[in-house]
Amino acid sequence: MAQAPDELGRLDYNHELVLKFLRYSLFLAPIDEKRLHRVLDIGTGTGIWAIEMGDAFPNALSQQIIGNDLSPVQPRLVPSNVRFEIDDVESDWLYGDQFDLIFSRYMAGSLSDWPTLVSRAYENLRPGGWVEFQDYDFEFSSLNHSLKPHHKTYQWDHEFLKAAKLCGIEPCPGSKLEHWVKDAGFINIGHKAIRVPLGPWAKDEYHQDIGLGNLIQLLDGLEAFTLRLFCGVLGKTEEEVSTQLSEVRQELRSQVFHAYGEL
Repeated sequence: MAQAPDELGRLDYNHELVLKFLRYSLFLAPIDEKRLHRVLDIGTGTGIWAIEMGDAFPNALSQQIIGNDLSPVQPRLVPSNVRFEIDDVESDWLYGDQFDLIFSRYMAGSLSDWPTLVSRAYENLRPGGWVEFQDYDFEFSSLNHSLKPHHKTYQWDHEFLKAAKLCGIEPCPGSKLEHWVKDAGFINIGHKAIRVPLGPWAKDEYHQDIGLGNLIQLLDGLEAFTLRLFCGVLGKTEEEVSTQLSEVRQELRSQVFHAYGEL
């Protein structure tokens, strides 16, 4: 299914938001940049990460930064060392040559078999190569316990988690990734959980800005996240979902709780 133009804009916005949160580092793996010749971007989406990698590392071999995705929504005008492939990452990998860096972001809610994906990444890395997974857990929390079960946002979030799991999809891979990469055979493993505010409630200006950006992208993406799962899996009508999301949006804007998600 093709992605709507508004959703593509949200994906690019989210990329810039995460980049800012990570202090403008395209990746965190401690790889020797001189060895960075062949890179794979799993589930590339609009291709923005792969394109920025191509600009940042122009010495990478020609057409050796590869982005794959099910949807052909990437631009045609890209750096000469970048190319895109329409592919299902859960099918067999047929790349032939191995990679120095395999990167994955935003795949929560998209995959049915994370352990197999992690194992394929391991099998397709060159000796000394790195794989980096940056992903969300979709279960919101609050430091002061201000997010409670009676809140519309809490109810929407837990219905989303339920619907995803009924489809065989893991909506909260972040906390499980360390276990999966160990099982696949990786060594020298680093794991970091980063709390991302949902709304501008933090005390410092930097996290207020991040929280506001996170709130904006969630508000913009609510229908894209919700409609297919709630109607197709939970059996709700579009009218019921529309009413529910209207209540969630109103509550999110009111900032009656101090919630965060984890990256």
